[in-house]
Amino acid sequence: MSLLEISGLEVTYGVQRVISGISLTVKEGEFAALVGPNGHGKTTVLRAISGLARARAGEIRLDGQSLTRARPDRIVAAGVIHVPQGDLLFPGMSVLDNLRMGAYLPEAARDEARRLDEVFTLLPKLRDRQAQTASTLSGGERRMVGIGRGLMAGGRILMLDEPSLGLAPIVIDQIYELVQALAKSGRTILVVEENAIRIADMADRMHLLDNGAIAWSGTGQEFLSSPEIFATYLGG
Repeated sequence: MSLLEISGLEVTYGVQRVISGISLTVKEGEFAALVGPNGHGKTTVLRAISGLARARAGEIRLDGQSLTRARPDRIVAAGVIHVPQGDLLFPGMSVLDNLRMGAYLPEAARDEARRLDEVFTLLPKLRDRQAQTASTLSGGERRMVGIGRGLMAGGRILMLDEPSLGLAPIVIDQIYELVQALAKSGRTILVVEENAIRIADMADRMHLLDNGAIAWSGTGQEFLSSPEIFATYLGG
């Protein structure tokens, strides 16, 4: 059953149309990926889902509930958790306090201790760093805190925007080990990733964006076995 449904979505920035009538679904428990060249609308799709960019046309539904015109706080309360590109931490606050900021909704706050223990189990390095100020962390550690803060909120679907951006290869491997563990636990995940090769052997389903439109959709294995996609869209 589809958890997230997008139909005919259009998004403009001023007079420029960035998203051109895309439609896609993400099933409950699915690990889905939005891939494609930089600057072709992937981040804007996530921003539209989370209410940070307004849809000019189309519909966004989560488990049948329309989110198209909802405020961002209502969208979070409905179960959409968006971990944006970059760190966006509170640099003067400790790791622990940054994580706790993710549990600000009443339901999450009531379950804060259990969720915090779950985050520390998935990311044991953060348990050791919990008293450390966020500004003193490495880039990979900051990215882990960002993901951990998203996990503290709970939610029905976790959206990650370029979790590997700007990180060293060994740290990227660690981040995607975490993402794979979350996917295997049954969590519904939608990832934006420019490096399509990295994500293809993990994702259940991939959607390739080109100039704000869906150019191709299929499984990760279908993507890897389609040389014409590399040649046409990714320069391979």
